[in-house]
Amino acid sequence: MQFNSVCINPATMKKLSLITLIATILTLAGCVSSRKVNYLQDMKQNSQIELEHRFEAVIRPYDEITVQITSSDAELTRPFQWNLGTNASNISAPEYLVDVDGNIDLPVLGKLHVDGMTRLQLQDTLTAMLKQSNIISDPFVMVRFKSFKIFFLGATGGKAVTIPNERCTFLEALALAGDINVYTDRSKIAVMREVDGKITTRYLDPRSSTVFNDPYFMLRQNDFIITESRTLKTKRDEVTYWMGWMSSIVSIASLVTTILVYTTLKK
Repeated sequence: MQFNSVCINPATMKKLSLITLIATILTLAGCVSSRKVNYLQDMKQNSQIELEHRFEAVIRPYDEITVQITSSDAELTRPFQWNLGTNASNISAPEYLVDVDGNIDLPVLGKLHVDGMTRLQLQDTLTAMLKQSNIISDPFVMVRFKSFKIFFLGATGGKAVTIPNERCTFLEALALAGDINVYTDRSKIAVMREVDGKITTRYLDPRSSTVFNDPYFMLRQNDFIITESRTLKTKRDEVTYWMGWMSSIVSIASLVTTILVYTTLKK
């Protein structure tokens, strides 16, 4: 039995060369420059940055806070506590939802405007009110944020991150979310929040130390952080998708061709 040599025609060679060239370009496109991803690139050894804003969380409408008031006289503090059962020791600090106008309604003390206060300022205010009203002579007030969540959308995937303490900066939120991948466009990381009944969006760039003095660097409860993939990554994914289909088609065609050639040679 004699086997004939099989030659690849020039047209097929051109197609293979084109596919190889596209694959090489896609591989190079996957390489991301460190200048596009490294954080705080302008900071040097022992750099010092003068901060324009203090990183303190303030109370806003729809925040949930707990207010615990204690004293040496337990009877005086009873109106300010929740009893969770018949056991007198089974008490809990009351939880308050700040209304749309920034107010909470406290027992005995009545309505109080808290919007814009830090938790320490509210503690001092309540302590002074209790003393001046002769309600409790030696009050101890503890205010805490009950729930503080930040939401992520976009290239990082949708997720809600619960903040374990009373404050959270932009960089802390990124770290708590597990960081962002190298294909995320760091020049367009948006922080979206409600301000005075309007949704506002501001873009922050963690590659520059100027982010520290951005008014949105200190996050608020229920802020959204929205990320985008770099355009090149999106296009590369689309091309890779179609290249996958093309590769499958070529493989099937090659298999069919091999079977046909083998069948012909056997004859």
